[in-house]
Amino acid sequence: MGLYRRKDSTNWWMVIRHQGSIFYYSTGTSDRKVAEKIYETVKAKIILNQWFHENQKNITFSEFFNQYDSYARGRIRSYVRSVYPTIRKWLLPYFGKLNLSEIDTKIVDSFQSCLISKGLSAASVNKYLTILKAMLSKAVHWNMCPESILSKIRKVKPLKNVNKRLRYLSKEECFSLINACAKHLKPIVLTALLTGMRKSEILNLTWQQIDLKHGYILLDKTKNDDRREIPISKGLKKLLFSIPRNPEIPYVFYNPETKKPYTDVKTAFKNACKKAGIKDFHFHDLRHTFASHLVMNNTGLAVVKELLGHKDIKMTMRYSHLSSEHKVRAISNLENTLFSKDEKPSTVTIPLTVDKEGLTEDTKNVYYSISLGD
Repeated sequence: MGLYRRKDSTNWWMVIRHQGSIFYYSTGTSDRKVAEKIYETVKAKIILNQWFHENQKNITFSEFFNQYDSYARGRIRSYVRSVYPTIRKWLLPYFGKLNLSEIDTKIVDSFQSCLISKGLSAASVNKYLTILKAMLSKAVHWNMCPESILSKIRKVKPLKNVNKRLRYLSKEECFSLINACAKHLKPIVLTALLTGMRKSEILNLTWQQIDLKHGYILLDKTKNDDRREIPISKGLKKLLFSIPRNPEIPYVFYNPETKKPYTDVKTAFKNACKKAGIKDFHFHDLRHTFASHLVMNNTGLAVVKELLGHKDIKMTMRYSHLSSEHKVRAISNLENTLFSKDEKPSTVTIPLTVDKEGLTEDTKNVYYSISLGD
């Protein structure tokens, strides 16, 4: 950075290097001392992250979104399904006409208040705030927004007292739900209960990912971008063998009419829950059911973490309270282990039976089980 004189101007000019770019600005004065003061002011603003070049002043949130949309598609896995609808429904109507440089803490606080007034949960409000921060972070990276704006937005605190939803089924409810499922939905629900896989992982599952010989499902594309191996239990193995396989179609679960994997099973799952008399339950809660019963049968949280594919044990800790009522049994088992040479801890399983409309004639009345004590 520095001051210099141009041949075609009597004024002093500034050379400013900021965020990897070089900008040239006139100080608007031919007085060297005044130009130095202006220059020093600009340097101070840069240090305080309060300076941005002129081209950044007139970029609206809507204009930035058009570029962000092209970038995010194909890069952010949940973008089309979750992030994009959120931006279109909530962020664009509120911030669309604003210049990026105009977005400040007060405006974002008002946005939070607006969402709360519309009855959105604290978890949803926090999710939308996270998306906004991620977008503005990218705007700063692209030199479309001053870093000072992002610094201000980061000061907006997420709402507290967010009750993380943890709904899971009892064994009896599992039976009811399975028997209430439509023919195409039943193996999908069973797979969710037997593996704890996410819905997208199940619907996009291919036969190439299934190693029946060694007993593993191999997931390369996961939410956390980490490879995950899921053991195949005896019940799941029987289930997979019962599913008709079309050599021309790589997917395990697909629509026989379109020959393509199901994009969603929301309607069928909702109907099954209604038929089974199960309320306030979503497909993702099958994953909670898998994890909850593992914990209640004394499976260590570290093992549950690996099976679910959590990056941080804090995510798995939400199930820790479920083991409280089983602590007495754990102490009893320890006592037996220490003072009895003959007794061995028992193995606990949850039987899942299909007693109506089985997948095929060969699989009617087959008992599937979630091996929770292994």
